[in-house]
Amino acid sequence: MNENAWTRWPSREALGRAGTPRPRRLLAWAIRLVVLALLLWAAFTHKHVGVWGALAAAAAVLLAALVSWAFFRTTYEHRLVPSLALMSVLLAIAVAAQATGFQGPALVIWCGCGISALERLPLGAALPVTSVALASYSAFNNDVWLTTAATVAGMALAGYVLRLDAEARGSAQRLLAQERAARAAEAESAALAERTRIAREIHDVLAHSLSAQLVHLEAARLLIERDADREQILERVVAARGMARDGLAETRQALSALRGDLTPLEDFLGELVSADGADVTVTGERKPLSAEASQAVRRVAQEALTNVRKHAHGARVQLRLDYGEHQVTLDVRDSGGRPGDLTAAGGGYGLLGMRERAELLGGSLDAGPYEEGFVVTLKVPV
Repeated sequence: MNENAWTRWPSREALGRAGTPRPRRLLAWAIRLVVLALLLWAAFTHKHVGVWGALAAAAAVLLAALVSWAFFRTTYEHRLVPSLALMSVLLAIAVAAQATGFQGPALVIWCGCGISALERLPLGAALPVTSVALASYSAFNNDVWLTTAATVAGMALAGYVLRLDAEARGSAQRLLAQERAARAAEAESAALAERTRIAREIHDVLAHSLSAQLVHLEAARLLIERDADREQILERVVAARGMARDGLAETRQALSALRGDLTPLEDFLGELVSADGADVTVTGERKPLSAEASQAVRRVAQEALTNVRKHAHGARVQLRLDYGEHQVTLDVRDSGGRPGDLTAAGGGYGLLGMRERAELLGGSLDAGPYEEGFVVTLKVPV
């Protein structure tokens, strides 16, 4: 037994009622009410006292019940001095009951004090109180010594068993509280991660869409400054409007994807490159991808094609999606072309954003010149 076991209180979870089954609580209250009723019955039916004596005895019983309730409260609050003072009052009531001829109530109070002290007080304080209470019981009990000894040993054992049971219940309550707190923290963390994921997804979609709109609007501005044909200007404005409409559609699609409503990745890539006449090749055995991995492939493909339109106008694009054993690889490369009129017109989230997205998933992204063109390679775990 470690050193502080003698001064350590039973935990508040052990001394409280939390975790106690309702039938057990009802049984405990029923036992208390029966004991109180028996004590009151003994007070009023005692042959050696009159009416006033019976009333005084009943008042003493009610006082003992009130002091017992206060003892339970002070022990729950871990207040040693008030608890010992209240226990002393109970022992004094038992002595007074014995002195006035109420031996039965006195024995009951001594037994209750001995058991309750072992159950609810630190062992260093409980053992002396229990010793005094049970010694008083032994001194005034009329049974043979062997019966008295067995009763005293049984009550001491009962008090200690109740203490161990309360401690086990308290430990279970603490573990339950810790588990609930861990679940709450996990739920909060998951909600925060979900909000971050949605914010990042919406940012990427809007950044890509707004970048494309800016390309067309900047082109329209340059055409206006050059007094270009009205049809050319209108074409750029209409294209910008189309990009805005597509951006809203992509935002809705991203939110649907985050909820698990994903269109097949191969179909998405085919639709993405249809306007550019690019080649799409899919190799390897198809594997299910998480929403985050699928969205990463889609966004990287979109950004890579946008960069081709801006920096390699007229280039031929090859897009290859390979399902490996442990990862999926997206390879987008172009044959090179002339820079567009709006090479410096601004960008979306760019290579840095694509690389951050890949690293968040435990993957990687490489981008750089390749022969006459440029290549972007994304790898994310399956």
